[in-house]
Amino acid sequence: MRILIAAAMLSTLAFTPASAMMMKCTSDNMAKSTAMMAPGQTGANKEMAMANTEMSNGKMKSACMHYMKAQKAAMK
Repeated sequence: MRILIAAAMLSTLAFTPASAMMMKCTSDNMAKSTAMMAPGQTGANKEMAMANTEMSNGKMKSACMHYMKAQKAAMK
């Protein structure tokens, strides 16, 4: 039974699209995410704007928080 559960868990991970994975909080990944954002995703765009502002001010922890929120908003 444990083998079946483990196999089911691994198969769901294998079929998860790569775009659904959260990206690490780096300036390169933020730039890529900003370029991929659609104009209609206003919530995600607002979070990315706040992340860029925080990063400009040197507050990387706060910038990462906004970046993670932007990724979650873009997935909806």
